Amino acid sequence: MNTLIMIIGIFGLGGSELIIVGIIILLLFGGKKIPQLMKGLGEGISEFKKAKGDISVEAKDLSKKD
Repeated sequence: MNTLIMIIGIFGLGGSELIIVGIIILLLFGGKKIPQLMKGLGEGISEFKKAKGDISVEAKDLSKKD
């Protein structure tokens, strides 16, 4: 949820703009595809966070060795 808030802050989107974007996405992909798209997006974000955590652990291990 924090990622969504960050994205909204970066692009300066308000409530009405988000509704318009949602309607456009619904029209482009249809109601049946949206859950699949969101699932894929969630999995991608999870993979990114996992990789980011792994890199930070490796960086800490390397700094301890020095």
